Amino acid sequence: MSFASLGLSDPILQAVTANGYDTPTPIQAQAIPAIIEGKDVMGAAQTGTGKTAGFTLPILERLSQGERAKSNHIRALILTPTRELAAQVHESVITYGKHLSLSSAVVFGGVKINPQMMKLRRGVDILVATPGRLLDLHNQNAVNFSQVEVLVLDEADRMLDMGFIHDIKKILAKLPTKRQNLLFSATFSNDIRSLAKGMVNNPVEISVSPRNTTVELVEQLVHPVDKAQKSALLTQLIQEGDWHQVLVFTRTKHGANKLAKQLDSRGIRSAAIHGNKSQAARTKALLEFKNGQTPVLVATDIAARGLDIEQLPHVVNFDLPNVPEDYVHRIGRTGRAGASGQAVSLVSADEVKLLSGIEKLIQQVLTRKLIDGFEPNHSVPETRLSANPVSNKPKKAKVWNNGGGRSGGGNRSQGNQRSGNTNVNGNSGNNSPRAKQASG
Repeated sequence: MSFASLGLSDPILQAVTANGYDTPTPIQAQAIPAIIEGKDVMGAAQTGTGKTAGFTLPILERLSQGERAKSNHIRALILTPTRELAAQVHESVITYGKHLSLSSAVVFGGVKINPQMMKLRRGVDILVATPGRLLDLHNQNAVNFSQVEVLVLDEADRMLDMGFIHDIKKILAKLPTKRQNLLFSATFSNDIRSLAKGMVNNPVEISVSPRNTTVELVEQLVHPVDKAQKSALLTQLIQEGDWHQVLVFTRTKHGANKLAKQLDSRGIRSAAIHGNKSQAARTKALLEFKNGQTPVLVATDIAARGLDIEQLPHVVNFDLPNVPEDYVHRIGRTGRAGASGQAVSLVSADEVKLLSGIEKLIQQVLTRKLIDGFEPNHSVPETRLSANPVSNKPKKAKVWNNGGGRSGGGNRSQGNQRSGNTNVNGNSGNNSPRAKQASG
């Protein structure tokens, strides 16, 4: 199957080809024709499946046929939970719409609002926005919703997690009732279906990955260690392993700042990104991480949501997440494009219940590996795949053999093509001739 067979016009196909892609990913193959036909769509797709191009390409196709946006009006609205994801989606719009006469803009908080108001004054065909800033602009009469033809909720599950439900409902109430609705989420939870019930009309449902599965090509390891020794162990892993690009997750903003400072003091250049950082600081940190100037990026889950970093070799869970599904999102940032990756979790005794919850979710007991010199004084109890609660009685840490730590899932493996065909991702800038997987 080619992009030409999906109903896309020559200007868009030209942009797709120029970026080195010729074969759509599974979600693109299903979503693009449905969206072009004007149908509502609900897509269950995680980061790395190509969902961004899966909706930006057909939106560009649809809007290229109509009248341009009037002053202060917009024709398509794409809502995202974070600034970083908004910027990446807008980059996709620019990349694939470069041969069209459509206008676009991205608006989010953390930066001055006046330049955004000036941009909207001329009218924008496609607006990518975070909910809070969009409402601010609407309240100041900087944007009019009466011409909206298409609404996209991207990463709807994370929007609900971040408490945007009230903002989303306010926005929905201001939009025209006759419009096309596209909703994308990692999973179709009960909350997501409840939101969709009042939004989509007879939608086409698309699911391209088994629910809550982990990446097939990611080696997953657990290093039992006392909490006080985590920073020293991470330092050793980075230095002895000669790791040049590592994304580290912490549970809190304070923890991210503290860890970045500790690594810096040991000669490992690091940067922290989280909600308290300015947009300029977050953008600078991400850019330096991507280009190799900063080998370690320490992030909280919310700040890292939507980060698109190709061929990231190492992800470290410095703290296990409170929500098991976030583990899947975290490690899904490595093992992309057919490349192998490694996800390492530093687990202390007080995190064993969190570990057990993760293993039950992914239906896999993770391989444990003790590191010489870092054997924990407080043993991390055994875990097992059962409905029984984990025993609090300390036991000697045991190495479980599950076939090298590779998961049995396959949410990114569906588009893993070895024949040299290439797939569109939701990001631009990589024109490598080898086979590419979607990473949007």
